[in-house]
Amino acid sequence: MADKSFLNWPFFDDGHRELARELERWAGDVLPPLLEGAEENLDAVYACVRRLVPELGKAGLLRACVPGLYGGLRENLDVRSLCLAREILGRASGLADFALAMQGLGSAPITLYGREEQKRAILPQVAAGTAIAAFALSEPDAGSDVAAIATTATRDGAFWRLDGTKTWISNAGLAAFYVVFARTGEGPGTKGLSAFIVDAGTPGLDASERIEVIAPHPLGTLRLAGCRIPADRLLGKPGEGFRIAMATLDIFRSTVGAAALGLARRALDEAAARTLQRRIFGKALAEFQLTQGKLGDMAVSVDAAALMIYRAAWTKDVVGGRVTREASMAKLFATESAQQVIDAAVQIFGGLGVVRGMTVERLYREIRALRIYEGTSEVLKLIIASKVLEAAEGGAGGSAGG
Repeated sequence: MADKSFLNWPFFDDGHRELARELERWAGDVLPPLLEGAEENLDAVYACVRRLVPELGKAGLLRACVPGLYGGLRENLDVRSLCLAREILGRASGLADFALAMQGLGSAPITLYGREEQKRAILPQVAAGTAIAAFALSEPDAGSDVAAIATTATRDGAFWRLDGTKTWISNAGLAAFYVVFARTGEGPGTKGLSAFIVDAGTPGLDASERIEVIAPHPLGTLRLAGCRIPADRLLGKPGEGFRIAMATLDIFRSTVGAAALGLARRALDEAAARTLQRRIFGKALAEFQLTQGKLGDMAVSVDAAALMIYRAAWTKDVVGGRVTREASMAKLFATESAQQVIDAAVQIFGGLGVVRGMTVERLYREIRALRIYEGTSEVLKLIIASKVLEAAEGGAGGSAGG
């Protein structure tokens, strides 16, 4: 049983604790049959997510993904709720975490920058699980470097025409709508990007190409060729695309860390149980000091990650404003330390740790992508350093002026 004492931390209120109990109940009672056969092949993965999203909606768990006015859990999008959901679902299943997370990531640009009619048309469906969402930012030559986006959006009378390729798109081929980022040319680099809501059935949009990865997820490539959408599908104003993308990532980078934390907690639980069961040289593995040292390191990493994640989430929810530094730190530390915790769990299991179908083997495959998407660890270090240097320059300026 994973440690739940962190729910008593001052970051949370009674509503958060009740949400955690609901998530635990759902993950224990409803989720297991929904996952049956999910890793057999890619078709099964897609079918599993098609089952998961409506069931999460039916249980009311997707209400954490939208504001209260549109069927959400709280008045505003609450990052602590999203992090709790991702941690608890991640501990149970990477696909369940994915299904909820993409409802949030794919709709957050609409929550943050959508017009009232856009919000009313889409967000209640997201909360109910009747419309699957997707976020289409990355391209073959534009991942961490958002300024390199080459997909274009050209005004064509009462329409926008989109042309280009998006790749590594979660829910490609499943989503009812995509938030697509494209170049509209108001300025160079990031200044000339805009965001659009593109319905799945729009002529000129092809989402049929799938990408198979080591931990099965619905992932694919979007091809837009003369894809014409009504002008009112623009999100925000022309040229605000980069701001929309970064504001969304400010929220969801912390939640990626929370998903990694869920995986790490599960790995620690599995490893601790294994050390009590496994005997070697006449003693339980848990009796060896080397084993105890490893478990101690794992436990410290888990708690440190939790503190960083919920600090970032609390800061966004309560203090407000941008939390680029805090969210980047949380995502970086939580994903990197979770990789180490899971690797240690595999080592404790020995040969069984690399057998297909073992929980720690699944965790080992699932954690790897989290160190890449929504900001690679290397890029996050640069972002954090830039914030440190900004603060240092401000301090130096103040000293010189004094």
